[in-house]
Amino acid sequence: MSEPTLQSISDYNTLSGEKRKTVWAVIIAGLIIGAVYAAAMNYYGEVDDAIVTGDIIGNIPKGHL
Repeated sequence: MSEPTLQSISDYNTLSGEKRKTVWAVIIAGLIIGAVYAAAMNYYGEVDDAIVTGDIIGNIPKGHL
């Protein structure tokens, strides 16, 4: 069984009805979630209790993975 291609989908060029509503709902939900996340980041700003690490990993031996 092969994977479907965009050309084999019957409504490739036009979305209508329920599919169009679903696509718009997903887009709007993504924008709303992004806006809430951006507002929270803007409101709360930087965290004060972050653990800063200065260690740099240069080389991990192959036997210790």
